[in-house]
Amino acid sequence: MIVLKIFLVILVVLFVLFLMSLAIYFFNLDMKFAAAMTPVMNRYYDWQKSKRETKRKKDGETC
Repeated sequence: MIVLKIFLVILVVLFVLFLMSLAIYFFNLDMKFAAAMTPVMNRYYDWQKSKRETKRKKDGETC
């Protein structure tokens, strides 16, 4: 009996995950998330770039 309950729970979880993947695909949510994250990633990249340049100037490199 317990095995049947575990099996049903696994089936329900898989079905919910499948429905969530369909919703993500239908509404193109992955690309909307990527578009929303672009400014954040650009700010992080610029911060890292300035950090590298500052370190390079501090070490005396002229690349």
